[in-house]
Amino acid sequence: MNQLPDFWRTEVFHPLSVHFPIAILLVAFLFKLIALGSAKEVWKQGGTILLLLGTIGVWIAIYTGNLADGIVSRKICDPTVLKQHQNLAYVTAWLFTGSLLLDLLKFSRIRLLTQKKNLLSILCIVTLSIGSGYLMYVGHLGATLVYQQGAGVYQPSEDCAEFN
Repeated sequence: MNQLPDFWRTEVFHPLSVHFPIAILLVAFLFKLIALGSAKEVWKQGGTILLLLGTIGVWIAIYTGNLADGIVSRKICDPTVLKQHQNLAYVTAWLFTGSLLLDLLKFSRIRLLTQKKNLLSILCIVTLSIGSGYLMYVGHLGATLVYQQGAGVYQPSEDCAEFN
């Protein structure tokens, strides 16, 4: 009789860790957009905190994705989609990291930077918007891997005997 595999497999850690930074980074982008037109500090500070948490989360998702890559790449039909997903995930992570650094530079005490806070805010928004676009496309590629190729998904036997 076939036996169901344990849920806590290495390739499952990636989907468990990737959804948090996706949501947090998109909400951080919204906070930063609202902060441009608002005098309330809660939008600026909240956006910075969310951006920090999301950027940490995206690098955790990269790490868990690399763990899953060695397992999943052997079981899918078109590994080029996986490679594109991985490469663009790195681009996305670096865009959000750059955006976080631009945002944190606004808190710097360096005189040249304190005079350029508006420019830093605009550059932060630009990198956030580009990063959000990449984030959505990378998510689309990940969904393609799961729903079209079954990446990381357990395939039951034809008669589903392992569920009896």
